[in-house]
Amino acid sequence: METGCWLLGGEFEDSVFEERRERQLGPPSSYIAKRCEPQKALQEYSSISEKLPSTNFAMKRDVQEGQARCLVHLGRHEEALEIATNLENKATNTDHLTTVLYLQFAICSSLQNLEKTIFCLQKLISLHPFNPWNWGKLAEAYLNRGLTLSASFASSQEQNTLSDKTLKSCFPHLRKDCLLCFPEMSSVFSVEASSGDNQKNEKALKNIQNRVAEERAAVLLPETQMKACASFIRTRLLLQLAQSQQTSFALEKNLRTQQEIEDKMKGFSFKEDTLLLIAEVMGEDIVPEKIRDEVHTEVKCVGPEALSALVIASSKEFEDRWFRKIKDHFCPSENHFHTEIKILV
Repeated sequence: METGCWLLGGEFEDSVFEERRERQLGPPSSYIAKRCEPQKALQEYSSISEKLPSTNFAMKRDVQEGQARCLVHLGRHEEALEIATNLENKATNTDHLTTVLYLQFAICSSLQNLEKTIFCLQKLISLHPFNPWNWGKLAEAYLNRGLTLSASFASSQEQNTLSDKTLKSCFPHLRKDCLLCFPEMSSVFSVEASSGDNQKNEKALKNIQNRVAEERAAVLLPETQMKACASFIRTRLLLQLAQSQQTSFALEKNLRTQQEIEDKMKGFSFKEDTLLLIAEVMGEDIVPEKIRDEVHTEVKCVGPEALSALVIASSKEFEDRWFRKIKDHFCPSENHFHTEIKILV
């Protein structure tokens, strides 16, 4: 071959002959994602949104989710919820709806709105009933509600200092064993309070309301504890079914969570036969075939109206679906957890 003559493709990159860099000993440096302040990020998202074509629905949806999360960090929760609600109404498949519900859950959690947080989790569970982590979050939310009720109960007891004799003198028509109905009885008390000594009667009305709150908390507290306990039990059942297919850190997290649930279960005062009943009810639909169908289910692409039908419409609907059998077991004729609230005069 003549000098200076090269075969096609026979050239070598100079980098081939360079010495390799020495490997650094020790673990590699951790990746640090670039972050910017929420206000700056919100401005960037807004700028992108303005430039997006109206037909780019996927990118528009991602940008709006980013805007909502920025608004949460800025404390503008109502605006974030407005965006999330708009995204929920426009969702066209189960993946979109799931993402939006997680967004709503994050917003309500940051807002510390316990009832809305619970409802978000209930909607997520109605869409994915075999997800143990959402059941675990719901159990924790019920526990927090129980703490709130306990605090309300203690506060009502401290404030409720009016004697029965004073109550009777202010409201002579208040009958013994009177069942208080909410909120209808408040209007009855208000009418009577206006007919006598206003200051005295208003004080009496306030004490009645405190006593009503006390009794209501006393009724709702054990029911809330039951819901928390049932949710923890279902979480554990789902984790136990999944652990045979897990390894490494996933299995470690599973077993650690089961132990945490076991520790929290010790705080409930339910008897062993009650716990067995709860486990039976909460696990009656848990079979391997259904779990596999849930994991490998196809994304359902339907219209917004059909999609909304897959999710529960109210918290009552969810709790009737999952907890009614447990409550009815204790007293079929009159629910054990809804005993009458009475004032003995």
